Amino acid sequence: MAGLPRCHRAAVGRPATGNRNDCKTWELSGAKAAIGRATVIADGGYRGTALPVPHRRERGQTELPAWKEEHNAPHRKVRARVEHVFARMKAGKILRHCRLKGDGVHADMLGIARLHNLARTG
Repeated sequence: MAGLPRCHRAAVGRPATGNRNDCKTWELSGAKAAIGRATVIADGGYRGTALPVPHRRERGQTELPAWKEEHNAPHRKVRARVEHVFARMKAGKILRHCRLKGDGVHADMLGIARLHNLARTG
């Protein structure tokens, strides 16, 4: 695998009510519809969807085969960047509404996505 495509656009779906798993929220939030046919990568919480997720060891395996490790490497690098951005937004209190009810986080994320998309398109 030569690597994963670079991110060109950011999309944000509506928050789901209640305690939902990632797979269900992916469809209910509108994020799946918003991205259309764009390439999206996901973490292990999205198994069972059509999204590419990292390979995992099978039961009884102590380590992954080399080709699977190679396949996971670019995925891991992109996911690490995304998680670092989330950590910085939380530390900088950009996501200060995380634990509050209402649309605070959704509004913040929409603004961030719009700024990102504007920066990418010039």
